[in-house]
Amino acid sequence: MCDDTSSELQRMAAIERRDIHSQNSLQGRGALSRIVSPANTDEQAPPSRFSHSQNGSDADHEIRRSRRMRRKCKVEVLSPSDDAYYHWLIVIGAAVFYNWTLLVVRACFDELQMRNVMVWLVLDYVCDGVYILDIAVRLHTGFLDQGLMVKDMRRLRESYIQTLQCKLDICSILPTDLLYLAVGMSYTPLLRFNRLLRLSRLFEWFERTETRTGYPNAFRICKLVLYILVIIHWNACGYYSFSKVLGLGSDSWVYPNASDPEFGTLTRSYIYCLYWSTLTLTTIGETPPPVRDEEYLFLIFDFLVGVLIFASIVGNVGAMISNMNATRAAFQSRIDTLKHYMQFRHVSKVLEQRVIRWFDYLWTNQKTIDEQEVLRSLPNKLRAEIAINVHLDTLKKVRIFQDCEAGLLVELVLKLRPQVFSPGDYICRKGDVGKEMYIIKDGQLAVVGEDGVTQFAVLTSGSCFGEISILNISGSKMGNRRTANIRSLGYSDLFCLSKQDLMEALQEFPHARAQLEQRGRDILKKEGLLEEVNVSAGEELEEKVERLETSLDRLQTCLARLQSEFNSSQLRLKQRITNLETNVTTVCTGSGFLSDGNESVFGDGVRSEINIRL
Repeated sequence: MCDDTSSELQRMAAIERRDIHSQNSLQGRGALSRIVSPANTDEQAPPSRFSHSQNGSDADHEIRRSRRMRRKCKVEVLSPSDDAYYHWLIVIGAAVFYNWTLLVVRACFDELQMRNVMVWLVLDYVCDGVYILDIAVRLHTGFLDQGLMVKDMRRLRESYIQTLQCKLDICSILPTDLLYLAVGMSYTPLLRFNRLLRLSRLFEWFERTETRTGYPNAFRICKLVLYILVIIHWNACGYYSFSKVLGLGSDSWVYPNASDPEFGTLTRSYIYCLYWSTLTLTTIGETPPPVRDEEYLFLIFDFLVGVLIFASIVGNVGAMISNMNATRAAFQSRIDTLKHYMQFRHVSKVLEQRVIRWFDYLWTNQKTIDEQEVLRSLPNKLRAEIAINVHLDTLKKVRIFQDCEAGLLVELVLKLRPQVFSPGDYICRKGDVGKEMYIIKDGQLAVVGEDGVTQFAVLTSGSCFGEISILNISGSKMGNRRTANIRSLGYSDLFCLSKQDLMEALQEFPHARAQLEQRGRDILKKEGLLEEVNVSAGEELEEKVERLETSLDRLQTCLARLQSEFNSSQLRLKQRITNLETNVTTVCTGSGFLSDGNESVFGDGVRSEINIRL
């Protein structure tokens, strides 16, 4: 009883010490607080559980929303290599080109500006909208960092804001044209010259198009011609504005007075200025002489532009045209060299004509490109993918290569070499040693008799021959010899795979080699061209050769070890002999032992010592 009472008192004291900081009679110390506290706990529990679940649902909602935002951001990020980005460059490039051409001419020719004010306003503000959208596109355009595309919006935004182009883009969309409310509509083009700061987007579109088009040389020439036209256009507008400042018709050099009906129309004004600009920039001394000092300075500047800029542009055009004809020139040089050689060696005219016709066929069908040389600059991975895309379907048509390992087929397609045969050429003759197999890409081949005329069969595109002979299967009645004469009926395009290339590829795939040999044996057995006895004998011979090769390797290892030991022993013997000679020389030349003609008292002893050492 006493123990229970004391333990209960201790428990109550602990509860009162725990609640010492509470001052309320219903929440602090005492029995009443202990009675009321469970009720308060029951009343407060449901709201706390509800608030906890509500907080959890809000957190889940935030997580889901952030995930949706991340997915949305991933979708909106553009890669500079995407087609969508290139198509947008076309849109922004058109807007930039509009401003670079029409803003200038509208600023110089007031009649053009005032004739269609509403049209120009609509076009201007459409271009402004494109400019604003272009900033959003730049903010959502990824870039490569360590070979990976960056799609984090924060990094994209920071990277773009830190560039000079961001500042130029912002300056290009400043609403400076609103000043026309104060100065008038005729000055609107001048107020919009800040739109010219987006020129880099037009150059970017030029670069992208040059890499994507299949005719890069033609596109470069068109681009240079466009540069020339824009320079002439700007210079024509500058000439007309300069004439207005000096006074139209004030002298013979400026543009004639607009009161003259012949020169009063807008079309005549622009065409006349364009003609003057073209004449000034492309020639010297063919224009009316200037009268005033300002006119002299303007004409000097035009002459410098024509000499420096146009000379470089025309030089680039000439270089591009030369590059376009470089392939033709190199090919023609090869033909000329071969013609000279055949004339020097007195080759028959018939054979010379065959050679020339063969070259003509190569050029006409665009088969002058050396594929190995062209693909040499590519990494091995891309080179293999191109070879697979071009040759894999052709290689799968060969019977022995069907269902082979993918790695072996990749190795083989890299070793296929294209060959072109002229009409009447023999691809192989009966009895020749088979060192290559052929796959017909295009053309027709005939299996002919000894006379070269009688045809037994015709091989067309997709056919192949010689695949069994390059495997050198033991027991084959054919051996590795050709069993027929095959001749080209016309110009034929073939793929050639040499035996050496096949064996090099099979060294890395021993299992595939066994499969190919077994498949070749099955084909020969099906056609009745395999001798079983010879097969077993050949297998035994191969085993003997392998054992001999193993023994030879062991003998070579032992011989190398013995040679090393012999060299080491010989070196030690030479060192001992050298030491002995040194000791003998020291004893013989020592002072007090020998004299020039008289023996010392120790002479006999020294000689005996030398004899003992020797």
